[in-house]
Amino acid sequence: LTTVYGWVFPKYDHVGVGTGTVVNRPAIKQYQKAIRDRAGSKIEGGKIIKVEAHPIPEHPRPRRVQGRIALVGDAAGYVTKCSGEGIYFAAKSGRMAAESIVKLMKGGTRLPSQAEIEDTYIKDYDRAYGPTYAVLDILQKVFYSNNGAREAFVELCKSKYVQQVTFDSYLYKKVQGNNPLDDLKLLGDTIGCLIKGYAIAKPDAPFSNPKESLKRI
Repeated sequence: LTTVYGWVFPKYDHVGVGTGTVVNRPAIKQYQKAIRDRAGSKIEGGKIIKVEAHPIPEHPRPRRVQGRIALVGDAAGYVTKCSGEGIYFAAKSGRMAAESIVKLMKGGTRLPSQAEIEDTYIKDYDRAYGPTYAVLDILQKVFYSNNGAREAFVELCKSKYVQQVTFDSYLYKKVQGNNPLDDLKLLGDTIGCLIKGYAIAKPDAPFSNPKESLKRI
């Protein structure tokens, strides 16, 4: 996520208008009002029927299995950085955990131990998606930390190679690319875009909680 992320989701009989931020949480009401104003005619004449907020867990929990309890999805901290996506990883981790436990139970004749669940479900999940979380964590630290870096990211997204890698990675939920020549060129382009971005970007607006902001990025 960048400084702020917003959405307008039509539901059956209402509209969900939401706002998320990884920094400056005291300004969330200001961001929420801005998203409602931007939605404009889409929600005109409506009334607020419910207000709720929840933290988005962007860091896998240090302990995801305890005894006979296995965490999946948001409870396990499987929301990805940069995109804030969690639905796919919630469904996928739930399925992987269930399949591992069913296999370990051997037709219901035994109960799996904590160590066995960690050696199957947790290791399999981390092996499959750990690199994705690591890359997105690095991307967020490099490109989402200030206006100069964000300008650089926007500039990089003009590249067809970046667009293709981004699309494929989002589609398959794993880091794609791995073309050495294009990756080397991308490294050079990244450095150039960062230099340009820092040169042209406006200074960041001050946050009301700068210490927390830096920690969360």
